Amino acid sequence: MKQKPVKLIECPRDAMQGIHDFIDTDIKAAYINLLLQVGFDTIDFGSFVSPKAIPQLRDTAEVLAKLELHTTSTKLLAIIANLRGAEAAASHTEISYLGFPFSISETFQQRNTNSSTAQAVTTVKQMLELCDKAQKTAVIYLSMGFGNPYGDEWNLEIVEKWADELVSHGAKILALSDTTGVSSPEKINAIVPGLIARYPDVEIGLHLHSTPNTRYEKIQAAYESGCRRFDSALKGFGGCPMAADDLTGNMATEELISYLLAKDEPLKLDMEKWQEALHFSGKVFL
Repeated sequence: MKQKPVKLIECPRDAMQGIHDFIDTDIKAAYINLLLQVGFDTIDFGSFVSPKAIPQLRDTAEVLAKLELHTTSTKLLAIIANLRGAEAAASHTEISYLGFPFSISETFQQRNTNSSTAQAVTTVKQMLELCDKAQKTAVIYLSMGFGNPYGDEWNLEIVEKWADELVSHGAKILALSDTTGVSSPEKINAIVPGLIARYPDVEIGLHLHSTPNTRYEKIQAAYESGCRRFDSALKGFGGCPMAADDLTGNMATEELISYLLAKDEPLKLDMEKWQEALHFSGKVFL
């Protein structure tokens, strides 16, 4: 069977959201504009959520207005936490994807979106209907997909149960998310191939968080498990401030690129622009 092409989703939103000091809107836009020139499939650039919850991203609409989209094929993804946010994001023609963090941990669903898992299912249904009408595509993140720090029950059957539920409502992209870095090659190998086989018409991606010393083994396990959709952030910056006090960073994009190039994957990236973005990141992540 022909392998699907690799899709790289660069996540400056995830990288920036936990930074305490507000990053100037022009600096955010300049950084994302550089990333837009690299050639990633998608940029996870901002979120339409309560500014009280994520104050760093309160200027997402202003950043969007400053993005140079006429010379790039890269698509934009925005995170939402409820129907109101979905409606706000969907009103922007420049945005292709709406991402919703659906947690299989009840505790984290409350912490992250101030709703129960049952209420989150309703939000997903409403979001999918809205996306159909607005010609957007929903990306549903299975948050805490590899376990959680709260003592909530977790096992493979629970992951599959919620994946079944989301797919039954029309989800076409599921991103299994390791919100606090508790995944391992063993868990990745146990979960990902089964999901890919179970849902041949659904795009299965991975949004992994990791400490630097375990990044490579997780990338390798994900790739060998058949995953071809990868979320990452330059230098591994970021983490989820709603999940724990100690942030576990994202997968480092440069390490992911290095691994995939060694596998002869045709990434078609502008490496000069990538180096510019790496250099510019020093102004963003002080």
